[in-house]
Amino acid sequence: MTQKRNSLNQCPNNTEAQNLTVVSEFHLMSLSEDPELQPILFGVFLSLYLITVLGNLLIILAVSLDSHLHIPMYFFLSNLSFTDICFISTTVPKMIWDIQAQSRSISYVGCLTQMSMFIIFGCMDSMILSVMAYDRFVAICHPLHYQVIMNPHLCAFLVLISVLFSLLDSQVHNFIVLQFTYFSDREISNFFCDPSQLLNVDCSEMVTKSIITHFVGVLFGLVSSSGILFSYCKIISSVMRVPSSGGRYKAFSTCASHLSVVCLFYGTSIGVYVGSAVSNSPENCAVASLMYTVVTPMLNPFIYSLRNRDIKNVLLRLQSRKI
Repeated sequence: MTQKRNSLNQCPNNTEAQNLTVVSEFHLMSLSEDPELQPILFGVFLSLYLITVLGNLLIILAVSLDSHLHIPMYFFLSNLSFTDICFISTTVPKMIWDIQAQSRSISYVGCLTQMSMFIIFGCMDSMILSVMAYDRFVAICHPLHYQVIMNPHLCAFLVLISVLFSLLDSQVHNFIVLQFTYFSDREISNFFCDPSQLLNVDCSEMVTKSIITHFVGVLFGLVSSSGILFSYCKIISSVMRVPSSGGRYKAFSTCASHLSVVCLFYGTSIGVYVGSAVSNSPENCAVASLMYTVVTPMLNPFIYSLRNRDIKNVLLRLQSRKI
């Protein structure tokens, strides 16, 4: 493994680099090389993927069919569920196919496409969570004007801004990657085309890569996270002025599901990137990446359905109609 990491830092000279300008494919890292574990991994990740898709589809179906849920909070929730389905679909189906076909290769175009989709839907997840925090801020801090402020036009506009911002984030990362044309290795130390891992196999100056990567990450990450922090600072300030403890509990309980998803999403994301900076083990980084690419989208519908009485009632009615 040490020799492999050292080879990633060895960039060819000008003559050799000309032969590496055109890259036809990359090789993704396998979670395990043990042949006996391959059927188990296939079954586990296929089950996790199906549970995630089914759970989020049930949320979308419940919100669509019940007129009582046609309010901004559940409109944003259904968009979050759709984004989670797309987010997990950018990585897990490819990984399942690789396990079944015993192949780790991905074309250069396919790698860039996967990276673009991963950034788009990952950024959309973050932006929609920020929009949902703003919705809770208006509901708690300005309850009398909630219906006027959170009108359908504003809700659609906020989702549209989230989509456009995510597309911009993806295009910026694509522009950065396309500037790096010399690759010292075709091995990507993750099970998908992670943007940070993809930049590690090019032969540009390490300082330049680090500055650009961190600047872009901080710039786009601060937009959504600052919105969430601002909203919850206002929410906490407003709730603490409520005289009764029962009123404070009721106000905070409306944010419990959203706050749990925010902590899960940002906690696992930050943990992965901090761990990758500290740890030199690609295997540990790949396993940590599973948390926010697979586990988080799978847990979101459970968090909202188990802690939300409206969603549970609609799902129970749908089940009784089916029976």
